[in-house]
Amino acid sequence: MSESTVTVTVKLFAAYQEAYGVPELALKFPPQTSVSAVLDTLITEHPELEQWRNLTRFGLNLQFVEPDAILQDGDEVVLIPPVSGG
Repeated sequence: MSESTVTVTVKLFAAYQEAYGVPELALKFPPQTSVSAVLDTLITEHPELEQWRNLTRFGLNLQFVEPDAILQDGDEVVLIPPVSGG
C-alpha cells in the first residue's frame, strides 16, 4: 500500500526565510515528486523569489542533489540560494 502524500521539512535561508518569516516549513506532495517541486511551490506562493530559481542549489538530507531527485516521506530539504558577505 503506497502513501498518498509525502511530507517533507523545508529549511529556509536568506531570501526564502525573509519571504516566509520562518526558518522552516512542513509541506506535502504527491509520491514521486522531485525536489524542484519544492522550489516551484515556494515561487508560486512568493513570486518575488523567481529571481533565485536558476541560482538555487538543492540539499536533501544533508547532501547536495540534482533538481530531479525524488522526495521521500520525512525528507529534509534545503534550498540554498547564493550567499554573499564576509
